[in-house]
Amino acid sequence: MAHHHDEPFRPNGGDFSDLNRKLDRRDFLLRTASGLGAVALSGLLTGRAVANPAEAMANQISARLGQIAPKARRVVYLFMAGGPSQFETFDYKPKLLSMLGKNLPDSVRKGQRLTGMSANQAALPIAPSAYQFKPYGKNQTWVSELLPYTAQVVDELCLIKSVYTEQINHDPAITFFQTGHQLPGRPSIGSWVSYGLGSENNNLPAFIVLVSKDASKDQPLYARLWGNGFLPSEHQGVQFRSGKDPVLFLNNPEGYDGTDRQQMLAYLTQLNQLQNESWGDPEVNARIAQYEMAYRMQTSVPDVMDTTREPDEVFDLYGPSSRDKGSYAANCLLARKLLEKDVRFVQLYHQGWDHHGGLPKGMKHQCGQIDRATAALIVDLKRRGLLEDTLVVWGGEFGRTVYSQGQLSATNYGRDHHPRCFTMWMAGAGVKAGISYGQTDDFSYNIVKDPVHVHDFQATLMHLLGVDHEQLTYKYQGRRFRLTDVHGKVINGILS
Repeated sequence: MAHHHDEPFRPNGGDFSDLNRKLDRRDFLLRTASGLGAVALSGLLTGRAVANPAEAMANQISARLGQIAPKARRVVYLFMAGGPSQFETFDYKPKLLSMLGKNLPDSVRKGQRLTGMSANQAALPIAPSAYQFKPYGKNQTWVSELLPYTAQVVDELCLIKSVYTEQINHDPAITFFQTGHQLPGRPSIGSWVSYGLGSENNNLPAFIVLVSKDASKDQPLYARLWGNGFLPSEHQGVQFRSGKDPVLFLNNPEGYDGTDRQQMLAYLTQLNQLQNESWGDPEVNARIAQYEMAYRMQTSVPDVMDTTREPDEVFDLYGPSSRDKGSYAANCLLARKLLEKDVRFVQLYHQGWDHHGGLPKGMKHQCGQIDRATAALIVDLKRRGLLEDTLVVWGGEFGRTVYSQGQLSATNYGRDHHPRCFTMWMAGAGVKAGISYGQTDDFSYNIVKDPVHVHDFQATLMHLLGVDHEQLTYKYQGRRFRLTDVHGKVINGILS
């Protein structure tokens, strides 16, 4: 029944005193948006595909930002939590071999701050790497003996040796990498990608997170690292786990056969519709979108989590631990399956890289866990034709110091946090393969060529996805926010 513009608007003919007012333009837009959410779920339950408002908005944003030709359709980000040492991985410093135990020169440190863990040391003795390096690939790129499998695919990698950050402690540094700000509360990088580009698979989330079960838990991880912040909640990362319930609260409870699931969702939609009409709550549409996705995921998740149909040669490629669900190797294999399903952003976290003491032994253990499977992921993506439009990222939140923290010998030492320079790498869509970008001094303490800030890395990742990082914004509390805040520039020197 049509309402005259002078009559109060009452949803469903109800007599709600708090809504006894004229239907102005804002009310109309709010109620229309909520109605579209109900139509979307109705379409789902009746088998008709109807785009929901959040997806429509994402498509509009994507169209507006489509002035950059995207090189990558999807991203897999291998985050090494704890800060892996560049000295034992990719930043070869042979001159240090003759400087064991010598104090770090003041001319190198330049008065830069230290953490509280080494600020009171009487000396800062230099610790050369206990491990050998060899040149590999067409460009004879130096790689540590701890990474023999990665060394075999170095021609696919773009090593960035000059990354730096202002954050010197773990939590703010990881938060900075993942959200563009050192304080919690901002949307994660995967959430920004989901918000800006939407999903290419209607049956799986655009942003999925995998955390290694076999890693050392030296530094904690928090769900806010893949949270949506102030973006609509359907853009938060969804963690897939090993075990009986890969996604929490997705499966039906024991004893419930699910035959009346559609009817229950239909009634739940009506309740959400009433709430939105009463209060204009923008999260109602997000909640409806999440219910839609959960309904579809009850079928899609068991299928994508099932690796039993993978041939033996795939498990051989990723290594024996790839058969152990939840391990880093198994998560790399699962990441490949998710990328095949066109999941937009897959993030793997592997903890255990915080080596303040016993670093040679700790690094050998960590590299042994990730080396083979990381290289296998590159090989597997390439042979399936996925590497050409998938961006692979590897790195931690900061690097390690050239000087030893604690007891020092030629075979045993520790390294403190070092934010001034460290190494990451990218591979695949849109980046130059087989190159090293940026340069550090002989002590890997300062950058001498082509510095790359965290915001530059984030801007470049978005650029490769076809997004101008300055244009993808969200208005919150009276200010327009973006992933890179008011900083960041694209690293043109690594683009192919």
